[in-house]
Amino acid sequence: MPQIHLHAEPGDYAPLVLLPGDPARATAIAARFDGGLPAARQVNANRGLLGYTGTINGRPISVQTSGMGAPSIAVVTEEVLRLGARQLVRVGTTGALRGDLQLGEMVIATASSPTDGTTQTFMAGKPYAPAADFALTHALVHAAEKLGAPFHVGPIATIDVFSHYHPDPNFVAPWREAGALAVEMEASALFYLAAARGVQAACVGVVVDIDSGEADQEHTYLTHEELNAAVERMIDVVLSADFG
Repeated sequence: MPQIHLHAEPGDYAPLVLLPGDPARATAIAARFDGGLPAARQVNANRGLLGYTGTINGRPISVQTSGMGAPSIAVVTEEVLRLGARQLVRVGTTGALRGDLQLGEMVIATASSPTDGTTQTFMAGKPYAPAADFALTHALVHAAEKLGAPFHVGPIATIDVFSHYHPDPNFVAPWREAGALAVEMEASALFYLAAARGVQAACVGVVVDIDSGEADQEHTYLTHEELNAAVERMIDVVLSADFG
């Protein structure tokens, strides 16, 4: 039976599913599958949440748009799990919180502070530290090292309000001071659901801006061309990783 939001059937998704937020990025990833986009099978287009299944070096793989924010990725995660997914990797963007991170570098998350309402709702406000799966995380690190792609590994924080639109310009300061490398909007919910359902999840994101908290810092952003190059490098890493 099709799911409510993903109009797909059991068997439409591979056990390994990549989860970009952007449907255009999902299509770009599918174009890298064996045989390119013509050989990939579109398994969902409902609500613009594009999903494709194919192979990479002969191994079955899917990519499914997650949308923006924890509520959206939670819905998508629940449904791909019901359709047979067992390894989930968020492939997205992130905002760095430290000046020693550079634009275009990758952040591979070990855990994510759940400041989002979705994870807190799941836990009824009880403390919890959603963490990435070690094996998937290690595979991403190894692939990045092998390809010479610049990256950082450590904790991040998941937030509900896009930081540039928050009325308090210092609202991310507590997580920066606690050692978080970056903020994004999906990982905590993904990590929580994966752990609760007994599957594996990981998260990698390209640094697209930096808020180091320094008084003289000028906000810097990747240009469109730089972002495309950084995302392609991240896709190289993810598609070459040995997730077991």
